[in-house]
Amino acid sequence: MSESYDYLFKFLIIGRAGSGKSCLLHHFIENKFKEDSSHTIGVEFGSRIVNVGGKSIKLQIWDTAGQERFRSVTRSYYRGAAGALLVYDTTSRDSFNVLSNWLNDARTLASQNICILLVGNKKDLEEDREVTFLEASNFAQENELIFLETSAKTGENVEEAFLKCSKTILAKIETGELDPERIGSGIQYGDTSMRSGGGAGLAGARQQSSVRRRTPDCAGGCRP
Repeated sequence: MSESYDYLFKFLIIGRAGSGKSCLLHHFIENKFKEDSSHTIGVEFGSRIVNVGGKSIKLQIWDTAGQERFRSVTRSYYRGAAGALLVYDTTSRDSFNVLSNWLNDARTLASQNICILLVGNKKDLEEDREVTFLEASNFAQENELIFLETSAKTGENVEEAFLKCSKTILAKIETGELDPERIGSGIQYGDTSMRSGGGAGLAGARQQSSVRRRTPDCAGGCRP
């Protein structure tokens, strides 16, 4: 049975290795914690259909490797992304200190109107915290980012992170700030009826999801 949705949004999950990016993706797709997580090699891919504002949205999510040796390859996946989760580990000062590098890559290489949400992951490890909520909130405000703290282990705010970003993108489509027909926007129409504005939101659509691992195989650029 083919999937039915109103829009497709291309998402990235970026940040330093060990910040819990793959666990966030796994929890969002599978609704459970990934116990045996290891560093991503290349890129992991997952998709899920969610309901946002009465529209059925397919999120196509690319979880990029955070290790420096994969940086040049994973940058090729940034092209045409509509949204991104910029992830750091609340228990790691080093992961927070390099956020500006990842943010610069996203704003340089992805869609010019990319929606970026700053995610402080591992908030369940409060006793090991090295980055305060206020410090991260100030960074987000200075860089015009949405901000949430999450726990991929307990699931707290994981879904909300993806939905917040999706809501922002959908609002920009509805105001005309984003055009799904513009090449490189990171957005595609699903049902053809949406092109003429005649498609009602598929509010009752079933949520469908999948996740799989990919190795870097498109250094020359990837289609969303």
